[in-house]
Amino acid sequence: MPIETTANIWHNGELIPWEKANIHVMSHVVHYGSSIFEGIRCYKQPEGAGIFRLTEHMQRFIQSGKIYRMDLHFNLQQLTDAVIDVVEANGVAPCYIRPVAFRGYGEIGVNGIKCPTEVYVANFPWGNFLHGNEGANVCVSSWNRLAPNTMPSLAKAGANYMNSQLIRMEAGINGYDEGIALDVNGYLSEGSGENLFIVRNGTLFTSPLSNAVLNGITRDSIIVLARQMGIPVVEQALPRELLYICDEAFFTGTAAEVTHLRSVDRILVGDGTMGPITTALHKAFFDIVNGLAPDRFNWLTPVKVGVPELAAR
Repeated sequence: MPIETTANIWHNGELIPWEKANIHVMSHVVHYGSSIFEGIRCYKQPEGAGIFRLTEHMQRFIQSGKIYRMDLHFNLQQLTDAVIDVVEANGVAPCYIRPVAFRGYGEIGVNGIKCPTEVYVANFPWGNFLHGNEGANVCVSSWNRLAPNTMPSLAKAGANYMNSQLIRMEAGINGYDEGIALDVNGYLSEGSGENLFIVRNGTLFTSPLSNAVLNGITRDSIIVLARQMGIPVVEQALPRELLYICDEAFFTGTAAEVTHLRSVDRILVGDGTMGPITTALHKAFFDIVNGLAPDRFNWLTPVKVGVPELAAR
């Protein structure tokens, strides 16, 4: 999906022009994949705009850095302020927000601890990542998610997404919208960039973090909403074949938001339409983020931005 540029990017404490946000080809990150990042959405509201679960995203950003021994040199408040500053400076909503930190130019070699850490925050207009209410046609990937104690799944690191690229490219080449990966033991894990939920007999199932799953912010939001709505939620290891006999299935994620699965390996999920539990959770989620229902969980951080209609939305 092409990037629509904005005017400013936040870099190490100051706003710089978009076209000045460059790095050297010999930066550590280029050779060794030493980056962490976040994906955050800012939603249009009836009287402004709101950033979805900003604090939780930036907490995970800091935690990813900690796992990889990467000192970001900015605390939680400074990083959340940075996101607000760049969104307001660019005046674009709705938008996608991309904080990223990486080891920069300084030394060559696998151990990049002595390389400087560069922190950036960009934002830009972005629409739907997967099919909206039509549903996604997905496959089970031939690529597994990362085995325990190899790459840390709880860190949202750029290097982890090489695995995601293999899953997504394979799916696309074979005519699918997305792929679902299994973990090293053959249990359901997640999509290339989405958490996975399954509905069977009125209960909502999702894989636990121990199945090589990222601790998704939208995943957590759906679990909160489901429990508040009285829908039973079970986190447990799930066999692949449950995808073929479940009543409903859907992805969650900042990019995917809440996207129901129409089919898996060309087997319809239910009748292929969005089922009643998915529909209820989809509506509850979008009502909150779009300002059509009270923000009873305090998930939205208000920002002073105009709200032009974007064709992509």
